[in-house]
Amino acid sequence: MSIHPGVNMEFIRCEDQSFEAGVARARALGYDWVEPMVHNGRELLSEAGYFHSWSMDNEPLEMKDILSRHEVRASGLSAHTPLMRPEISVPYLEKAIRLASVIGAPVVNTDEGIRPDWLEEEECFHVMRYTLKKTLQIAERYGVMIAIEPHQSITKKTEGLLRVATLVNSPMLKINYDTGNAFLGGEDPYAGLEASLPLLAHIHAKDISFSQAEEEKGKVTGTPVGCACGEGVIDWKRVVSILRKAGWSGVLSVECGTPAQAAASLSHLNSLLSS
Repeated sequence: MSIHPGVNMEFIRCEDQSFEAGVARARALGYDWVEPMVHNGRELLSEAGYFHSWSMDNEPLEMKDILSRHEVRASGLSAHTPLMRPEISVPYLEKAIRLASVIGAPVVNTDEGIRPDWLEEEECFHVMRYTLKKTLQIAERYGVMIAIEPHQSITKKTEGLLRVATLVNSPMLKINYDTGNAFLGGEDPYAGLEASLPLLAHIHAKDISFSQAEEEKGKVTGTPVGCACGEGVIDWKRVVSILRKAGWSGVLSVECGTPAQAAASLSHLNSLLSS
C-alpha cells in the first residue's frame, strides 16, 4: 500500500504562469506528482505562457518531456467536460485518454457538467450513459480510467455519484473523490469516501476554510480550489486512516489556490503519511 501527495496545477493559476513553470514550481516545493489540466484548441493566455492549462492540440510527447525534465509524474489529467453534451464530451475525452496514455497518467478525471435546462432529470442519465459507453471503448483499449468527480447537481450527493459511476459496466469507470466538493454539497465526506472505495481511482485533496464552510455549505455544488490541507474543516488524519484501513494506494492531489497553500498542504499530508 502506498499513498502519495500530489498537486493539481490550479495552485499556480494565481501567478499567471505557464504549464512548465507550474511543473517546475511543484517540483521545487517537493511534489513528485502533478495533475495537469487540459483544454481543446488554442487559448490566448496559455499560448502566451500566462495560464497553466495544456492544449490537447499540442504534441503529447512535449508534455511527457516537460514532466520528465522536472522529474515528476502525472497522477491523472484534469479533463472536465459536460457528460450531458456528448457532441462536446466524446471527442474531448477521447483526446484526453490518448494524451494520458502517452504521458503515463492512469486516469482522466471529469464530472457531469452543468445540466442543460432542456434535459429532464431521467434523460440526463441516458445521455451520460451514451457518452461514457462511447468513450470507455477508447479507455479500455488504452488502459486509462475515466473517473467521475462529485461536482454539480447530481454527483454532489454520494447516491448520485455512485449512480453515474456505475452507468456502464466497465473496469475503467471509476471515481475521483473530491472531499471539499462533497462537504460543500452537504454530504459527510468521510462516509462518501468510504462508499466510493470500491471504485476509487484518484482523490482531490481539497480542504475548505471555516469561513467558506459557514457561507456556502449546502448552497453550492462544489468549488474550484480550497485552502491549504490542514487549515480547514477536513480531518486529513481521518481521511488517511480510512484509506489505509481499506488498503488503498494512489495519489491525494491537492487542489488549492496558491503556491504557499500547496507548500503547507504538502507539509501537513507528509506528516500524516509518514506516521
